[in-house]
Amino acid sequence: MNNRDGLIYLAPMEGITGYIYRNAYHKYFGGVDKYFMPFIAPAKGRPLRNRELRDVLPENNQGINVVPQLLTNSGEGFVKAAKFLKKLGYGEVNINLGCPSKTVVTKYKGSGLLYDTERLDNFLYEVFAAGVMDVSIKTRIGRDSSAEFEDIIDIYKKYPVSELIIHPRVQTDFYKNTPNMEVFAEGVAAYGRTDTVCYNGDINSVADYERFIGNYPDIMKVMIGRGMIADPCLAERIKSTATGRAYDWNRFFTFHDELYNNYCESDVGRGNTMFKMKELWAYWSRMFVDMEGAERALKKIRKTRDNGEYEAAVRVLAALCR
Repeated sequence: MNNRDGLIYLAPMEGITGYIYRNAYHKYFGGVDKYFMPFIAPAKGRPLRNRELRDVLPENNQGINVVPQLLTNSGEGFVKAAKFLKKLGYGEVNINLGCPSKTVVTKYKGSGLLYDTERLDNFLYEVFAAGVMDVSIKTRIGRDSSAEFEDIIDIYKKYPVSELIIHPRVQTDFYKNTPNMEVFAEGVAAYGRTDTVCYNGDINSVADYERFIGNYPDIMKVMIGRGMIADPCLAERIKSTATGRAYDWNRFFTFHDELYNNYCESDVGRGNTMFKMKELWAYWSRMFVDMEGAERALKKIRKTRDNGEYEAAVRVLAALCR
């Protein structure tokens, strides 16, 4: 197996990688083997809220290999939601033990649950004892210190985790600092089940991917989030030998237009769609750094105040690329 045979997953990003984005992306770009949904926080009394239900409905995910993710510290809540998802046809569910948000962490959810290893162990016992379906875990290496990962890995080893996705930062890093690759390597060695490990963190280019695979040739699964949003062709570039080809701007702007129109026609609404697209442009703008006149056009996009202005500003940028 060579470095272009590995699996590539799209990371869940709240507010960005919902079903409207996933469908448009999957239509125009290739290379992604599995899509992970933004987290669902099971509610009391019912497993999913209406917005979360729309994201997981099979009719909104046709032809896409997609995995729902649950954010909870309640074994009962997890099992109830997992059973509901199984009825919809899902065979895998992912546990979010990586979210660094303070509002999440203070409730001992996401990476906040990593700090209380006894509570973490009890939670995972309930989850795996129920045996509802395959369960994967997306984790950080600790809340405050990477030294916590040794005990966390010992807990994960006790359970039949289908995939362990490791983001080698602690909660207090958020998305700053450099992933701790030394602790990642130590954790993988201690875990032992290399074939089930997936790496996540700061893969923003083909060079980043190949550097990682070169250093960790036994890890053949990589999850990419911000890097793939910033360059929708990244997964294709990784899996292709033709990495030097010119960027297909017609495809990118066709993708943009369909995504924009689908958001406008959804419950997001036209006004909110403009702000949603501006969030994406914060990532996409990286593709235009060396293009003459692009920064001025991007500035206009950022400053638009209504949909008409936004659409006109995007047309100006598109004209520079064609």
